Amino acid sequence: MRVGLTIAAAVMLVSCSGGAAQPGKPDEKGSLMSLPAADKMPLIARKYSAEHPRATILLFHQAGSGKGEYATIAPRLTALGYDAVAVDARSGGGLYGENETVQRNGRSTDMKLAQRDLQGAVDWAAAQGRPVILWGSSYSAALAFPVAAANPGKVKAVLAFSPGEYFDGRPAIAAAAKAVTVPVFITAAPTAEEQAQAKPIFDAVGAKDKTLFVPKDGVHGSSTLIAAKNPAGAASEWTAVEGFLKKLSL
Repeated sequence: MRVGLTIAAAVMLVSCSGGAAQPGKPDEKGSLMSLPAADKMPLIARKYSAEHPRATILLFHQAGSGKGEYATIAPRLTALGYDAVAVDARSGGGLYGENETVQRNGRSTDMKLAQRDLQGAVDWAAAQGRPVILWGSSYSAALAFPVAAANPGKVKAVLAFSPGEYFDGRPAIAAAAKAVTVPVFITAAPTAEEQAQAKPIFDAVGAKDKTLFVPKDGVHGSSTLIAAKNPAGAASEWTAVEGFLKKLSL
């Protein structure tokens, strides 16, 4: 469905996986880096670089997960012309491989604190001089709305996979969504529970350009784009995501 339809810090490379990208080609494996959360906690991330990036997409994972959630997703985004930075947030785990932020700093059981991670990443990315797109999965999809609302000059678009009111109103996600006027894409698994969480947030979004994609087949969070997790529906999810990205004026 289509409805009208600053913390600036230097990147510190800490290691590389598979070497640097070949000249003239997108970086498909990514390079490990560190960036600061809003409270200065160091966050480990993996940056995938496009040849001529039009924007930076900040990728945040679901609960119990980490940057590995985007191992197959980020390379496809670089092929579309975006730098993609997959961040290990402080509330995470080993669902898709090690979460190095948690390993180095300890795991936060309060997922709301990860809002500081999203904010720090937005500050870092904005300082690089390119438009910033904020992408969240499950609880981080919810946190993307208060962060986008607080950064109208920095965040240029939001993609939220399975957002919900996961924080007992602190923060209130639909209330924050009202203040988001940049283009928004929301999707959730085609279950009554997930749709009941996502639809009120979509309805509240203040942007005229907003998309709610209800798939025939889907799973929770950004995992819905991974063919191994969603073999029947990943392709249609990608079609919807790519269509949204192509319509952005960046």
